[in-house]
Order: sequence, then structure tokens, then C-alpha cells
Amino acid sequence: MPRPFALTPGEPAGIGPDLCLLLSRQAQPHVLVAVASRALLASRAAQLGLTIELHEVDPQALPQQPAAAGQLYVWDTPLAEPAVAGQLNPANASYVLNTLQRAGQGCLDGLFAGMITAPVHKGVINEAGIPFSGHTEFLAELTHTEQVVMMLATRGLRVALVTTHLPLHEVADAITGERLQRVTRILHADLHSKFGIAQPRILVCGLNPHAGEGGHLGREEIDIIEPALEQLRGEGMQLIGPLPADTLFTPKHLEQADAVLAMYHDQGLPVLKYKGFGAAVNVTLGLPIIRTSVDHGTALDLAGSGRIDCGSLQVALETAYQMAAASGR
Repeated sequence: MPRPFALTPGEPAGIGPDLCLLLSRQAQPHVLVAVASRALLASRAAQLGLTIELHEVDPQALPQQPAAAGQLYVWDTPLAEPAVAGQLNPANASYVLNTLQRAGQGCLDGLFAGMITAPVHKGVINEAGIPFSGHTEFLAELTHTEQVVMMLATRGLRVALVTTHLPLHEVADAITGERLQRVTRILHADLHSKFGIAQPRILVCGLNPHAGEGGHLGREEIDIIEPALEQLRGEGMQLIGPLPADTLFTPKHLEQADAVLAMYHDQGLPVLKYKGFGAAVNVTLGLPIIRTSVDHGTALDLAGSGRIDCGSLQVALETAYQMAAASGR
């Protein structure tokens, strides 16, 4: 059996604590430890009308057997102030980061096989005076990782991104041969080492409509993308493209692909979320640890209501389990 997995509930006023509690109604196949405030989970369970046994654990003596249905292991991480469902409180920003620090460092130290994260609220952390742009950047800094890659996946489709949260008018300038090769190497390496795919087959989107139409609709494919891919093919990678994005996402192409590499956020992710919203997972590639996350936000208006779907968190857990098994953790 692999080492335990860490689960961080994210923003305490959001649905993350609810997700952790609702999921614990069923037994997990591996040891799962919530790095969270025990008082928060107890309060939210009462609000939801759930009877969940919260077992506090020592990080230096973690359980060896999964918790039974209706039970949840907790590495108690105190809140600064009591949390109210749906009401953000900057005072608890440090709590959120402390849970991420404990889980991430636990992965680096070998306590955990991987970490699964529920959504955080970037705005309230910044309002607390703490510069924070997201889980990915936080964990990259924690693990001293220079380059990470964002990949979302659902059953039957994985989409990685060359650029992520950029205004559209900045995307073309950000697509350089160096960046494309760096991202592709990380994607290829992690598909092999963390997903157990011996020879990953990656479809690559063009940047422009019709992949540039031979240079008539833009020359980035000719001048940047094709030369970069050709060099990577010389290293033994199976790269198909650049292909027009509007036809790439069809069964004819996807049925033989292990992943799609999109040039920008709204080129690849609308298709993936149409196919699997609520059952998709966000995976951070390039880290020395395993980290998966849900594909949605904090949903403050639903916190404490019980009217939420655990599908994305379940897929995030399953993906982390699979990645740990493939990489022997």
C-alpha cells in the first residue's frame, strides 16, 4: 500500500470542507489525511447534518490503514478565527497557506505520496496582505521548481497548456520555441513517469485559425511551432501537429492520443470542461511531488448547504492514486 495522501480543504468559508466531509461518507482505498482545522470540520459537519468521526493524527505516526466509511483522519491545523460558511475572512488566509505548506512539505519529506487540494480564494489571501497567485505558483516556490505545467484531465481527455492566465493579446508573443520545448518536455516526462505511459503520443494545437493556413493566417506555426516540434521529435517524442484546434478535438484524432497540448487557456479548456465539467481534475506537472486539484472554485454561495457535487474531488483523488502507483510512491 502506498504512503498516505494529504487532502487540503482550501478556503474555510467555501465548499472545500464540505467536500472533504461528504466524501468521507465512503471509505477510500488508501489512507487519506485532511490537513485542516478539526474544529472547522466538526462545525461544518454539524451544519450539514453529517455524523463523521474525526480522528486526529500525529504526522510522525500516520495511520497505516484507510479510515472506515464515516470517518476522517485529520492533521489538526488551527484557524486564526472561527469560519462562517459563505463569509470570507482575511484573518484565516495564513491558515490556508499553512495547510498547503504542511501538505507540500510532507510530500517532499516522504510523509505523503501526494496531495489533493480543494479550492482556495486568491482574492481574500491577497486582501490579507499576502501576495498569492495560486496553488501552482505556491507549490513551485515551495519545491524550488522553475517551470510547471497546468494540465486538466477528465475521463478520455487530457489537455495541457503552453500558456495559462494571460490576456489574449499577450499570447502570441509568449509562444516562443524555448517555452514550447520546455513545456512539451515536462508534459512528455510526466506522462511517462507519473502516468506510466511508455511512449506518450501528444497532439499539438496550432496557434492561429486553421493552424495558420500555410502562413496566410499567421506565421507562428511555420516560424516557431513546427521547428520546435521537429527538434523534439529528434529526441524521440511522438508529436503530431501543429493541427487546427477546431478539428483536433474530434474522435478521429483523440482516440489515439494520450494528451493534447493547447497554446492557450481558452483554446483547450472549453472542450475539456464541456466533456467533463464536475468530473475533471487539475494536475500540476513538473513538480517533484504529486498534486491534483478540483476543477472548480470555492462556491461560497453553496458552502454549508449540502447542495454540491463531489465528482471532481473524487476524480482528483483517483488521479492522485493512479499517479502514485505509476511512479512507485
